[in-house]
Amino acid sequence: MTLRELRYLVALAEHRHFGHAAEACHVTQPTLSTQLRKLEDYLGLALLDRHGKQPGLTPIGELVVERARRLLAEADQILELKNLRSGPLQGALNIGLIPTLAPYYLPWLLPLVRQRYPKLRLVVHEEMTRHLADKLADQLIDVAIVALPGPLPQPAFVEQALFDEPFFVAAPPQHEIAAYDAVPLHVLAELKLLLLTDGHCLRGHALEACGQHESTQDDGCDFRASSLETLRQLVAAGMGCTLMPALSVRRRGDSGLVVRPLAQGQSRRIGMVWRPGHPRATDLQLLADTLGDALPDGVRPLRRTLATAA
Repeated sequence: MTLRELRYLVALAEHRHFGHAAEACHVTQPTLSTQLRKLEDYLGLALLDRHGKQPGLTPIGELVVERARRLLAEADQILELKNLRSGPLQGALNIGLIPTLAPYYLPWLLPLVRQRYPKLRLVVHEEMTRHLADKLADQLIDVAIVALPGPLPQPAFVEQALFDEPFFVAAPPQHEIAAYDAVPLHVLAELKLLLLTDGHCLRGHALEACGQHESTQDDGCDFRASSLETLRQLVAAGMGCTLMPALSVRRRGDSGLVVRPLAQGQSRRIGMVWRPGHPRATDLQLLADTLGDALPDGVRPLRRTLATAA
């Protein structure tokens, strides 16, 4: 049994397609299939269910994949130890970001990292917070950038706040909020808010910011969008209003929208999260310090603190 065979098995579990898994592993499909047969023969176990249209895992195969992921993550960390001798922030780093941040933060983040740490290669994973937390716990990613506090499971994670991202109100053209330089909370509380679907942390932050609850949103026409861009288009079409984080507000104007800040300056806190005892903890702390000092336009700096979240 080799690490290569385990990588092939994990790739097939993720892609559920021999061709796509082979492509991800940079081998031919016959090679991948042959190596997986060898792994099954060695273990004396049927790991794959090949009877359906797409390959699946047998129950014992699921257990093997779960353990293989942890084993491969540990092996990758051993390989990364060589970077500790050659300098900070080099090699591959798996980083996760939430969907309400990634499209707007990455265009600023990636050039900064490329300039400051040219030997660092970021492997980006865009997932909702609960999925990123699972990947952190399973050692499938090194670090996540999320809204704090997040639903982080045990074991405890290290958190470092980076910045506060203010909320803006977006409304259709000629909406009453156009008369305000900044929208008061009592006005916001009366607006029909369009929200992201359940599972997005921004949904809860938006309701908290305006003092509303889930029950107040049900008026017979309850939109649950899966992205901020969908919400932007719904608002432009006159379906309601929404709250947008500062980085998602287009600085040259949002065509077809009225966008105003909140008078009380409500915001969400963005921070980095990683596992305690990570072999590259020094690198992760350096990256967090860099991202907390060099900020994109529109966010608020803060005095950062390092904490362990339960």
